[in-house]
Amino acid sequence: MEQRRNPWLALLVLCLGFFVVLLDATIVNVAIPTMLDSLHASLDQILWVVNAFLLTFAVLLVTGGRLGDILGQRNLFVGGLGGFSVASALCGLAQDPNQLIAARALQGVSAAILSPQTLVIVSAIFPARRRGAAFGILSGVTGLAAVAGPTLGGLIVTYLDWRWIFFVNVPIGIAGIALAFLLVPDLRPGKRHRLDLVGVGLATAGLSGVVFGLIEGQRYEWGAIAGSPLTIPEIIAAGVVLLGVFLAWERFQREPLVPLSLFRNRNFSVMVWLSALWSFALIGMLLTTTIYLQSVLGMSAVRAGLTTTPLTLCMVLVGPFAGRLTDRIGGRYILMLGFVLFGGGLAGLALVESVTSTSFTFTLPLAVTGLGMGCIIAPLTTEAMREVPPVQSGAASGTLNTSRQIGSAIGSAVIAGAVLQNQLASALHERALTAAVQLPPQLRQGFIDGFASAARGGLEVGRGQSGAAQLPTGLPPQALQLVQRLAHDVFVNAYTTAMRPTLAVAVASLLIGALSCILIAQRAQSAGEQPAGERAQEIRELAS
Repeated sequence: MEQRRNPWLALLVLCLGFFVVLLDATIVNVAIPTMLDSLHASLDQILWVVNAFLLTFAVLLVTGGRLGDILGQRNLFVGGLGGFSVASALCGLAQDPNQLIAARALQGVSAAILSPQTLVIVSAIFPARRRGAAFGILSGVTGLAAVAGPTLGGLIVTYLDWRWIFFVNVPIGIAGIALAFLLVPDLRPGKRHRLDLVGVGLATAGLSGVVFGLIEGQRYEWGAIAGSPLTIPEIIAAGVVLLGVFLAWERFQREPLVPLSLFRNRNFSVMVWLSALWSFALIGMLLTTTIYLQSVLGMSAVRAGLTTTPLTLCMVLVGPFAGRLTDRIGGRYILMLGFVLFGGGLAGLALVESVTSTSFTFTLPLAVTGLGMGCIIAPLTTEAMREVPPVQSGAASGTLNTSRQIGSAIGSAVIAGAVLQNQLASALHERALTAAVQLPPQLRQGFIDGFASAARGGLEVGRGQSGAAQLPTGLPPQALQLVQRLAHDVFVNAYTTAMRPTLAVAVASLLIGALSCILIAQRAQSAGEQPAGERAQEIRELAS
């Protein structure tokens, strides 16, 4: 009886839940400078607002898929959507950065419970001949969220308050839960599975150690943490060791969290690597440019969102064609082109950005970036899943998504956390030395020291657009205006200078990705057809 429900209506409900998760991520990026101001947060704290979500999401994706096998996919979808709605309300009510970080972590847990169920349910309710169209709609949701997120987020931040970017998820979540019970079939597992709790703990601890060290490294000058005997290198090393133990543990589990046998398929292994690389570059680019557009160029959140429209439109337009072309000729050269275009677009951004840039300055580079992304997303997923055995399709999807989220977490830590803060601290010092000559002698050293203390304490790139430099107080109005103007000039010029080498790291990762595409094995179209039918039949058998 459950299987007689209209699969297309069920797909719309699944897309709704998927859309909420993706939309939330893009909206948060637009609101970062506003949250910096409102909560008086430092850059590394705001990075943890992003990473708390990414880490919990990445680590628990495969776990969420396994729980779906045990408890039923619709139940987990509804539970994840409900938890995400509650967490969103808590995000909107947060009164300090720590509360927001905790609520974002809960959002990540809920998203990890919700997301894996979508693939399994769609595979079960659609026949093989229609599954491509169904997954095409899911891919379109990704593009729609990317298009709507910056603009909708900008409107909310500008005309309401940043807290409403979270509150808006609550009524959508409630509607999604009600519709899920009405329209989504209740698939029941056909056999019992066990959950690798030790693997979950090892992976969580290992990733947390590595990413925490990368984010906080600049703040503690890559030495000892204040009030602790531990050093940043020791924390990173401990995380790496725990990840090694996790991989060793997985080899001996009957139902591992990450089946290592998946990586015997060369294309799947390459796709996992490419997924991490492009996500690494993407999150670094988004965080860096969002702060630049609003805090350096002074754009409103709405205008900043509209500025990125060429990227999202090109991605949405190219994506479906890239997916269809991959079915015909394979993904090697399409992916290679995508990584080259993505890297070329970011290089163009680095070349044209300045303190006097406008939205139109970035139209061409962002359009090229969007073309590259459109040539990556669908072909990457298609090639990754083409020859995966049906019994491992859920685990493979979870592993692929996990690599994407881990790449995003490391990207925000390395590019926006370590590299950007390092480059910005150095550029602020140099610019402050140059600008100080315009001040009376008695104010020069205090002006320079103000930026140095800001770098040591965690740069605040939203408040006052001066990196939270501690400027001299008690000055006459005319002198105060001069100091504030110079402080602003120091910050915007320093950020512009720091942005170029920061984007260069993202470009380098994309060029590595383009070269890695050579490893993709070309296969005929027929190689991917048979597993699709087998996968649908097997999932139906397990669900019956």
